[in-house]
Formats: sequence, C-alpha cells, structure tokens
Amino acid sequence: MTDANEHLDKLMQELRRGTITIGVLSQLSEPRYGYSLVTMLGDKGIHVEPGTLYPLLRRLEKQGLLDSKWDTNESRPRKYYLLSETGKEVFDLLVVEWKNIVQSLNHVIEEKGDEKDGND
Repeated sequence: MTDANEHLDKLMQELRRGTITIGVLSQLSEPRYGYSLVTMLGDKGIHVEPGTLYPLLRRLEKQGLLDSKWDTNESRPRKYYLLSETGKEVFDLLVVEWKNIVQSLNHVIEEKGDEKDGND
C-alpha cells in the first residue's frame, strides 16, 4: 500500500466516524434494533461495524437523544431504539449544520479547482 493510500484510509476513517452519528439518527424516526441499522445503513452505502454501532447507540441513549425499549415477544429479545423528542430536535439542527458544512466545503473545493484551472 502506498503512503497516499495509508493516509487516505486513516482520513476516511476519521471522516466516517464524524458522520456516522447523523446517519444513525436519520434512521431512527421509527423503532429499529441494532443489527437492522447495520443492514439498513449498509444498503444505503454507509458501512458501520456492529462494534462501532452498539456503543454509539448506548452513548446516544445516555445523552437523552434516543429512547429504547426491549421487545421480548420474539424468541430472541431485541432492544429497539427511537429518537427521543430531544433527539428529533438535535437531529434537525445537525441536518442544518451538515448542509452548511457541505455547502461551505463545496465552495472551497470548487475555488481550489478554479485555481488549478487558472480561472481564479
């Protein structure tokens, strides 16, 4: 692996780590259990390991952003997570911030591309 690829891998991990929370919150307007989130996010191109997801869910619940409830009706009990009222508010605010960040970064990246092309 080249140095550039090694750097890219590390930076991509940091970038994913910073965006996974908003991805998880986006899927919890309806109750979902952990493994269904792993699958659902994976199907949408956001790959998250169970070992990353479960601690995140517990942390978000502890912070009051998620409510949870055990379903013991099936042979294997499952803990379902759902956005709390605070979680809904925080998610909405995060989406606004995310869109601002994306817009700003796109602007900066496009400016850099214009400089490269000699169109500055």
